[in-house]
Amino acid sequence: MKIKKPNTIRGMNDLLPEVIATWRHLEKIIIEIVESYGFSEIRLPLLERTELFQRSIGADTDIVEKEMYTFKDRNEKSITLRPEATASMARAAITNGLLHNQQQKLWTMGPMFRYEKPQKGRYRQFYQFNIEAMGFSGPDIDAEIIIMCARMWRLLNLKNLRLEINSLGSGETRKLYRNELIAYFTKYKNNLDESSLKRLESNPLRILDSKNPDMRSIISNAPVMLDYLDPESKKDFEVLKKLLDGSGVKYEVNPRLVRGLDYYNKTVFEWITDDLGAQGAVCSGGRYDGLIEKLGGRSTPAIGWAMGIERLVSLYELENKRIENLKPYFYLVTDGNPALLKGFELAEEIRNNFPKNAIQMNMGAGSFKSQLKRADKSQAIYAIIIGEEEIENNTIGLKPLRAKGDQVEIHFDNIISEIKCIVE
Repeated sequence: MKIKKPNTIRGMNDLLPEVIATWRHLEKIIIEIVESYGFSEIRLPLLERTELFQRSIGADTDIVEKEMYTFKDRNEKSITLRPEATASMARAAITNGLLHNQQQKLWTMGPMFRYEKPQKGRYRQFYQFNIEAMGFSGPDIDAEIIIMCARMWRLLNLKNLRLEINSLGSGETRKLYRNELIAYFTKYKNNLDESSLKRLESNPLRILDSKNPDMRSIISNAPVMLDYLDPESKKDFEVLKKLLDGSGVKYEVNPRLVRGLDYYNKTVFEWITDDLGAQGAVCSGGRYDGLIEKLGGRSTPAIGWAMGIERLVSLYELENKRIENLKPYFYLVTDGNPALLKGFELAEEIRNNFPKNAIQMNMGAGSFKSQLKRADKSQAIYAIIIGEEEIENNTIGLKPLRAKGDQVEIHFDNIISEIKCIVE
């Protein structure tokens, strides 16, 4: 019976070796930057209780209603693969007592899961980099994490990103604004699409986030949140703009920017590109001052952002060259068991002395000719050759593979010093 070829589950994506170097390059730079601003890593479970996301994201959001991977465990408890990280970060801070008379600046990275329609740059398992600053109330921290992003784009040589900002005000502001939106959209009830009708009473702010082009004209004339801001929110938003101006970070005020999750208040923002089609948001975030208390913790102001790694990689590869995987500096060719034993010894000695210069040994024997073909295919700079003659003379052969030059013989006692001259 013919065995059926295995395939990935729809929406799940293998990250192959040829792309990993770019991922690691970006991750390294991002980690270095966020840690230079005082953020520390936290690692979180993939699974959480379903109620965590129902309470935080909002029971009537698309994520909770349609997109979560939710199932019962063996104790009949409802469990969900995390669709985002902020709720888990807040839960971890509460669970582990991280907010008792202290502030926290945390980052995490890893896979999230949403049952969405797979498309270019967006999968059902996707990777995010998240930062969260908990216990900070002023607009200064809002500015800092946005300025941090601007630094990332500079160091990653990404030029085609623009910043949109908005303020959603306080809870009282949102209640007042919510009532105004309901009154406004009710006048156009017969023209609303199914999704907007559903949200009209439960969460009218989400109508502003509609991607339906038929809704564009109605939404464009809707009341604007900025006109209803409470004095504190208005003051914080003005300070934020001044701090961004003073730091040379350009932005656009987008009064329709509401973000897709219910826990946001005051500052919200998105870094957007036009180079990735419909999936334009690369990094998004905002303030969520009420979330931690809502989840059972102490009243704690907080703000953070999430960055989609797949989108970032796609954008990087559009504007820059793909980072190549590390190639071996040396490829070790041997003939016979004594040479193989000596080869293992030498390879480990080279790794001890030159850890940044990879050395690959030929495995599976073969003739010198076939081994040298493998050496050339590996893209190694030099081939190290050990055969019967080299064992007898206590030498190695060093053959350049990427430049003109003859093979030279090096005495075993001088190998490390000779290699040092080559690699340095």
